[in-house]
Amino acid sequence: MMDIVLLAFIGYVLVLGLRRPFLWVLLYVYIDILAPQKIGYSLIASLPVSLIAFAAAFGGWLALDGKHGARFTPRQGLMVALLLYCWWTTGHADFPEEAATKWDWVWKALLFAIFLPLTLTTRARIEGLATVLVLTVATIVIGAGMKTVLGGGGYANLSFFVNDNSGIYESSTLATVAIGLIPLLWWIVNHGTIFPRHWTAVVFAVALTFACLLIPVGTEARTGLLCIAALAAMMLRHTRRRLLFIAGAGALGLVALPFLPQSFYQRMATIGEPSGDESASTRVAVWEWTIDYAAQNPLGGGFDAYRSNRFTYTMPVKKTDGSTTTIEYREVVDEGRAFHSSIFEMLGEQGWPGLIMWLALHLIGLWQMERLQRRWRRAEDATERWIAPLAGALQMGAVIYLIGATFQGIAYQPVMLMLVGLQIALHTFCRRIDSARSTLERSASRRMVAGAKMRGAVAA
Repeated sequence: MMDIVLLAFIGYVLVLGLRRPFLWVLLYVYIDILAPQKIGYSLIASLPVSLIAFAAAFGGWLALDGKHGARFTPRQGLMVALLLYCWWTTGHADFPEEAATKWDWVWKALLFAIFLPLTLTTRARIEGLATVLVLTVATIVIGAGMKTVLGGGGYANLSFFVNDNSGIYESSTLATVAIGLIPLLWWIVNHGTIFPRHWTAVVFAVALTFACLLIPVGTEARTGLLCIAALAAMMLRHTRRRLLFIAGAGALGLVALPFLPQSFYQRMATIGEPSGDESASTRVAVWEWTIDYAAQNPLGGGFDAYRSNRFTYTMPVKKTDGSTTTIEYREVVDEGRAFHSSIFEMLGEQGWPGLIMWLALHLIGLWQMERLQRRWRRAEDATERWIAPLAGALQMGAVIYLIGATFQGIAYQPVMLMLVGLQIALHTFCRRIDSARSTLERSASRRMVAGAKMRGAVAA
């Protein structure tokens, strides 16, 4: 029955897209994030629904959609360069088979992010993508939040729609994405035009925000706690009553403390003492190994280059015997451990060129969103007041992603690459507005000069 419902929905959107090809772009976003082919049991799992939507999105834009306003930007060129470089390193990878497996989904994520801004040429389309992005992630977040409230959480124990610890369904990744999309959710509530402004929308947004904040609790993902702290710090910039916000956030945190499980406290405590946690100690050792590896292989070792690592580190182990606590230092030998950081993931796999391109891609986005906020903050036209808040929401989402990515290997996370596409589309949209306005101003100025000359000639 589940397969029939999912296939019926996908088929319905494919039919609607015959008149509105942009719907196929949104359909691919939905399938790429939610992975309905993994939720179903038999029929849908046997069909290449992702490939069908991928082909429909590209083919529909090429054959049926209008191209007015589509622009290719330097940031898209940067992603093209990164895509080609990843292709080259895959061909020279230390582990060819494993690299080819990762390449199979990375090229699609990068290519779609390159293509996406070409389709987002109007406010309605930008808002449509933002809404589908948030609601699709909300489908996962709401279920995970309900299980957390009902006591089904815990590190590596929180069940999602699928039994697959990869992509967005990986606990730390979901925590980062959920927190990063909260600003975009509230932009939709305050400035969106798809759903009418109504108290029910506000109630839903409040409930969804609460569910997003529960994800780090349910998954006990330490990165999620850092993302929440980053979100709170950045919201101070956009809040007029800062003292009231700080007091409210503090009160909310104190109220929530008694309801948090003891296992959550124990896991979060390792943030302050990483040397006492094997997972954190391993990460530091892997990062040190990656720096040494990059010194010998500055162009990187291709996808999954971490498989060649082997290292030894010393970790303190506490032992309690009655009232006596002793610390014993144990030597740990480990190998083939993942990078657990997008920065070191890029450095180890794509070398210094790949890391520089990846950092430039995201840092340029932060700078562009900052410029848009300053440029459109005092927009008087009601049709332009949504621009600065959206730039702010996308900037906050990008910062949260970069903080989460510092401790996770999610350099090519599709949802976050879609946010990059949104940033590019918004920046291009605003440049078109400024260009049209400058053209009108120059035309008016020329008419004024011509009129002045004509009046002068008549007077003479």
